[in-house]
Amino acid sequence: MEYSGRGIMWSKLPTWQALLWWNYFYLMWSTIDAQTHYSIPEELKQGSVVGNIAKDLGLHVPEMYRRKLRITSEAGKQYFDVDLGKGELLVTDRIDREELCGQRPSCVLPLELVIDNPLQVHRVEIEIRDTNDNTPSFLTKEKVVKIAELVNPGARFPLESANDPDVGTNSVRTYLISKNEHFKLTVKNLKDGRKIPELVLDKPLDREMQTVHNLILTAVDGGDPVRSGTSEITVIVLDINDNAPQFERQVYEVNVTEGATFGTEILQVKAVDADEGLNGEIEYVFAEQTSDLIVSLFDINPSTGTITVKGVLDYESNSLHRFDITAKDKGNPEMDGHCGVEVKIIDINDNNPEIVVTSLTTPVPEDSAAGTVIAIISTRDPDSGVNGKVTLTVSAKSPFKLNPSISKHYSLVTNGPLDREKNSMYSVKITATDGGKPPLTSEKTIAFELSDVNDNPPRFSHVSYAVYIKENNIPGLILSSVSASDQDSGENAKISYSILDSKAQDVSVSSYVYINSENGSIYSMQSFDYEKLKVFQIQVQAKDHGSPPLSSNTTVHVFILDQNDNAPAVIYPSSAALGSLSHQRMPRSAKAGHLVTKVTAVDADSGHNAWISYRLAEATDASLFTVNQYTGEVRTKRAVTEQDDSSQRLLIEIKDDGEPVQSATATVSILLEDGLHEPILDLRHKVSEPSKKTGRITLYLILSLASVSVLSLVTFLILAVKCIRSSSSSGSCCMRRSDCDDYKNPNRNLQIQLNTDGPIKYVEVLGGDMMSQSQSFRSCMSPMSEYSDFTLIKPSSTTDFKETLSVLDASLPDSTWTFESQQVS
Repeated sequence: MEYSGRGIMWSKLPTWQALLWWNYFYLMWSTIDAQTHYSIPEELKQGSVVGNIAKDLGLHVPEMYRRKLRITSEAGKQYFDVDLGKGELLVTDRIDREELCGQRPSCVLPLELVIDNPLQVHRVEIEIRDTNDNTPSFLTKEKVVKIAELVNPGARFPLESANDPDVGTNSVRTYLISKNEHFKLTVKNLKDGRKIPELVLDKPLDREMQTVHNLILTAVDGGDPVRSGTSEITVIVLDINDNAPQFERQVYEVNVTEGATFGTEILQVKAVDADEGLNGEIEYVFAEQTSDLIVSLFDINPSTGTITVKGVLDYESNSLHRFDITAKDKGNPEMDGHCGVEVKIIDINDNNPEIVVTSLTTPVPEDSAAGTVIAIISTRDPDSGVNGKVTLTVSAKSPFKLNPSISKHYSLVTNGPLDREKNSMYSVKITATDGGKPPLTSEKTIAFELSDVNDNPPRFSHVSYAVYIKENNIPGLILSSVSASDQDSGENAKISYSILDSKAQDVSVSSYVYINSENGSIYSMQSFDYEKLKVFQIQVQAKDHGSPPLSSNTTVHVFILDQNDNAPAVIYPSSAALGSLSHQRMPRSAKAGHLVTKVTAVDADSGHNAWISYRLAEATDASLFTVNQYTGEVRTKRAVTEQDDSSQRLLIEIKDDGEPVQSATATVSILLEDGLHEPILDLRHKVSEPSKKTGRITLYLILSLASVSVLSLVTFLILAVKCIRSSSSSGSCCMRRSDCDDYKNPNRNLQIQLNTDGPIKYVEVLGGDMMSQSQSFRSCMSPMSEYSDFTLIKPSSTTDFKETLSVLDASLPDSTWTFESQQVS
């Protein structure tokens, strides 16, 4: 075998045979109406090359494998395949034209080549050309013909025609009769192309000389090499009954619908016999060579010649039936006549259309653009004419539509956006309707999945998170867990968590905390100190593993909760603040209630942990002095007498309100002197003695006083406005502690809290965003004090309360209120 041209196979044959093969192959390949057409002989060996499909379709060989080129055949059985390495179309199975197409003059095997990315269909037609691989054959090997000796020369007697599955020139071309003296053979050509051999009496018969004549009938086809088949003809010469029955017509034609029921009369044949009596009585039967199929489908009345339906007529199986009827008389010897019958089956719409999915792409990317081909669909309907014309429709609500393609083919394409997160699988119902009356329909559902693309970023379960943790925590403690979800699937839905770079008090947040990238758990890396860091933010990012990756962020607000880890610190008297004994002088003429001095302390903690109380722990004479629990003022309980010692020592205990309680002590030594009338003025003079250190503190105190005064004024204005807008039942903005315990302004997180645990009036005002609070100011005024202290406290890690010494005394009325305002930024 040799291959050349477009895969044409040539045999190493003599010249005359090569020319004959060329007649088969000269139209081997062509393109008709954008369809690739090949022509090959039947019975090619497996592996034979039909053509270079890649070249003929304009495809690159490397992309055929990548685009998953494949073949589908309407014949059901696969006879061809493509060599993806060479792009050649190969024969993979034995091809028998007679098996595929029967006696049809044209045998075309349609193929569809489907390639993906994008989905395309190329229609290829392969014409199977007939080869002379079948020999003519007769249904009956022996045929008996009875002829009366008185029959005149020229009488014709039809014989059985041979059957040859081949078509065209390879079918039966002619008939031959063996050499004899009395008979010759003629061939009658019917309009449908069939050839009927007829035995013609050439010379009169003489029964006395020869009663039986044995002949050989030979059927010869037109193939190369020539094939032939034979049948034995036995002619019996009869001596009486000289007239044979004669039919009115040589061929009877009738049309019958394929839905004809059992017993339906379709035709009546009629023959006449010139003889009388039994010689003229006729009986109708099927000819000897009638096939079993005809006998199963039709029946004939022997007396009347009426042909009726006996079986099921199917246009799709066989649209035309041909057979012969024999009319026999009852003479002796018996004479017969012959006629042909052609029954054409008329199609009715008795077959539902069929939907065939030639190619289906699944899964389909959810971001497929409109017009993307999802499936290639073809239709089949064995009916003919309008009965076989099929229309496909799809639901109007579906995001898909059908586009007509090549003959009887449709492409199912996208007609709108697809979203896997809303619908991960689609079931598209396709309806096929033929053109018959009434029309027949069928339905087919095509199901396919959507493949995910990374089109959804991770979403956190909360817009922001708030975490509260007590200071002095153990490093490595889990603070919180953030979680995000992704509507995508697979790798596109896998999420990793990370902390974005940000700073809190000029320190990277990553030095405070770290996050588990897999589950979003946030852990502390160090122990927090409320006095150094009260609040900070963590920017957490959730990123998926898609390509390209998508991400989203959330903020975790971490609030450090104060614990009572700081003891009160004495800031006045200054000597007591420095840990030494504080010396004070008092005149012996002092009366009960005389203000001797005032102990002032602060606590670096906040809230209840910073509420300070004073108590006289030890005294030289406990009956002489008392210490105010809330202000730390040391006053005389009674008038000084001559019997009182001139030197008094007081140990004052200072405690906060935390849990556990933290405390400190201050020791005050009081010297009782005669003739000392203005100890406080002297104290003022002493405190105000110029020095480099106290001058600096005084400047700080003045600035603090100005700040607190402005803040207090603003606070009073806010309270006034809010009270006026509140319910009229309150009557007044300024309420005694017995009237109101707590007031909260929802705007900008403004909070006003009144403490009524004792005689002191304590108000805490919180204003501004929680995230912007960084400074704290307190103003404490006692209604029992003749002098009031204003103290500015800046909660800094460098605060040394022993170095912050400031006392400003002023007489205030008992009705004066105490406010504490905090602003943390």
